[in-house]
Amino acid sequence: MPNESLNLFDEDSQNTESIKTEPQFVVGKVSAIFFASPDSFYKVLLVKISETNLEWHEDEIVVTGSFGDIKEEQAYRFVGATVTHPKYGTQFQATNYESATPTTKEGLVAYLSGDEFKGIGKKTAEKIVALLGTGAIDKIIQDPDVLTPLNFKKEMQANLVAVLKANNGMEQIIIGLNGYGFGSQLAASIYNKYREETLDILHKNPYQLIEDIDGIGFKRADQIAEALDISFDAPARIDGAILTASSDISNSNGDTYTDARSLLKTTLGLLENSRNQAVDPQKVADELVSLAKDGKVVGEENRIYLRNLFEAEWQIAEHVKRLHDAKETHTFKTDEIQGAIDLAQKQFHITYDDSQRQALLKAMQSKLFLLTGGPGTGKTTIINGIVKTFATLNDFSLDVNEYHDNPFPVLLAAPTGRAAKRMSEVTGLPASTIHRMLGLTGRETNPDQETKDLEGSLLIVDEMSMVDTFLFKTLMRAISNNMKVILVGDKDQLPSVGAGQIFNDLLKSEVIPKIELTKIYRQDNGSSIVPLAHAIKEGRLPDDFTKNQKDRSFIACSTSQVDSVISQVVHKAEQKGFTAQDIQVLAPMYRGMAGIDRLNESLQKILNPKKNARTKEVEFRGQHFRIGDKVLQLVNVPENNVFNGDMGIIKGIISAKDKDNTDKQDKLVIDFDETEVTYGRKDWIQITLAYCTSIHKSQGSEFKMVILPMVQQYSRMLQRNLLYTAVSRAESLLILLGDKTAFEKCVNNLAVNRRTTLKQRLLTVFDGKQVAKTKSDLLVATKKVVPQVETEIKAPVTAKVEKKSGESAVPDTVLTISKVQGQIIDPMIGMAGITPQSFMKA
Repeated sequence: MPNESLNLFDEDSQNTESIKTEPQFVVGKVSAIFFASPDSFYKVLLVKISETNLEWHEDEIVVTGSFGDIKEEQAYRFVGATVTHPKYGTQFQATNYESATPTTKEGLVAYLSGDEFKGIGKKTAEKIVALLGTGAIDKIIQDPDVLTPLNFKKEMQANLVAVLKANNGMEQIIIGLNGYGFGSQLAASIYNKYREETLDILHKNPYQLIEDIDGIGFKRADQIAEALDISFDAPARIDGAILTASSDISNSNGDTYTDARSLLKTTLGLLENSRNQAVDPQKVADELVSLAKDGKVVGEENRIYLRNLFEAEWQIAEHVKRLHDAKETHTFKTDEIQGAIDLAQKQFHITYDDSQRQALLKAMQSKLFLLTGGPGTGKTTIINGIVKTFATLNDFSLDVNEYHDNPFPVLLAAPTGRAAKRMSEVTGLPASTIHRMLGLTGRETNPDQETKDLEGSLLIVDEMSMVDTFLFKTLMRAISNNMKVILVGDKDQLPSVGAGQIFNDLLKSEVIPKIELTKIYRQDNGSSIVPLAHAIKEGRLPDDFTKNQKDRSFIACSTSQVDSVISQVVHKAEQKGFTAQDIQVLAPMYRGMAGIDRLNESLQKILNPKKNARTKEVEFRGQHFRIGDKVLQLVNVPENNVFNGDMGIIKGIISAKDKDNTDKQDKLVIDFDETEVTYGRKDWIQITLAYCTSIHKSQGSEFKMVILPMVQQYSRMLQRNLLYTAVSRAESLLILLGDKTAFEKCVNNLAVNRRTTLKQRLLTVFDGKQVAKTKSDLLVATKKVVPQVETEIKAPVTAKVEKKSGESAVPDTVLTISKVQGQIIDPMIGMAGITPQSFMKA
């Protein structure tokens, strides 16, 4: 059994030889399995001790950790350390384990003649041990043919081999994963992906984990590779860094492609920061070309794409063309459409102006139609008009109760649960998230995940600015040719969190019929919020920006005062009857004095304080969760019908100590608009307090009162579409506070367009040009920039210390910052053999 695996993330394993101590261990039989997680390898065991080096005077101890198929009444050896749990007292936290299989001939005979091995009695077991010795188990697992001389019956031999492999196969993999420091959740993900090949893949190319397993980045894979003595400039290592750098650039900027210069510099930085060894830029360029030949990246002119983003843009363009060209099932004359529009006017008791009638007419005449406009311009009015007009023309009812088991002909969808709920409220018809409508089951959208085909006649998707490249590709391939598709959004809002700027690119391509609504209708009772939003969109602040209005106000304050001012505003709002659900603070950044994290802490004290020692609460990563807290969902979990950006209320806290809690772990019960979800502790990473949220996360939602700080601390985030999006979230009241110059910077700072090529793909496909095949040769893109990047990387190393007039040059023996930065001098000079533990001796 390989029990010497290096635990990369165990502090003890990093000690120098002079400080080495014998690791703590427990050997014993498993008396009971208290808890076994259904979706990871985490288990809580009660072990009857037969041997240990702990200062422990009881017969049994609770052992926790990541284990394979543990069996009760079987002996194991656990390595780790004792920990004190705040609720359960002293436990043994195992970092690794192994089966305590017999090491003597007598013990081995007793083991093999046990109840697990059918047909093998003591005499047969003695024959096996006599032939193969005390290493019999390993020999049989590696080569079952070693049993041939004993002439066993086929069934008996097959059963013996199967049981031994079952007892030791998965166990060896989990032991190996534990040795590399993977927690139970990641270990389960890795094992479920690779199964019996897990350790072979890890040893051959640990960087494969970056591509295949969510939550494993380059540095984690590189630590494993270094432990396996994989060279700092090995091709697999460089490949892993290139793919990670490509993905990082896409995630950071929202671009669907990058250029050779950016990619080379980011990759070199990743490689050298991880191991502090310089890699030749030419080797990175060579591997980039190699990855292109393998189809993992694609080079086109001076652009470099990850293959899945490259293919997604082309597939979107082809699906758009397919739907655009599909024939309508029923076509209607203009006067028929105008008559149906007149009926819609009567039903809704409104009068459409010329631009609205034109939008309704175009929508009815087009298979694919784009509708855009800012707040208050009547997008909701047109959506209702489209649904009613379409139903009138096609002679079907909008009463969902009449359809029973048949699909409702109108599908309404939005990217988030809150946006879908609002869509349903304003139309009176059912609406869902795009994920749920497509039947997506993964937490995040897998570009290759199968989806169900959509059934219906009309599809309307709202909040299109939030839809990214992968989700839109998945949506488009699920739409049949007989559906009419209406895409609605505000082109001036923030783009999607994921890569791409889908709605903008569709609008700019000019290949799809579209209308932009510009006339402002929603200015009830002299509202000043909608005009403010449109002024921001035009790149200006109105003259009355700092003048208090009946529905908005401005409070000047510094960064250090933001927390205090917001607390005072919220306290007064609460006194006037506003609830936590009515009030929403929005901010651009999480950290700092005016950051989301700090503001949430302060707001919780006002809106849901800990009243006394009996107040039930749990703590997770510095946040305290209480019943009544407003929380935000951070990832998509379609199987629970909750999605990134959904807000919920904590309705209950189930303590691990509760008698009815069978799995003995703390849980939160959260209500998301009548969808109740229970979260175990491992799932709490999916949620955060939501009294203050990011502006990105607020998209698709409206709030009665929005409090919006803008200060210079947010400098790198201050952009026009950010401010515009935030202001347009306010339904009735808007309180602006901070530095007026920060607001001015927002309106003057037009966000840089993302680097995408969907518009070009659409033009190419609609022009009927043949789709270019993926190019695998990146030599042209990389040859030009390799020397330049190489010079930039090496610049600090070759930099000379210039001699000033009257001074002598700095001698080679003097340590300078430039020498350390240039890696001429080891920054740990004079500290050989020193570790953090060295300072613990005193």
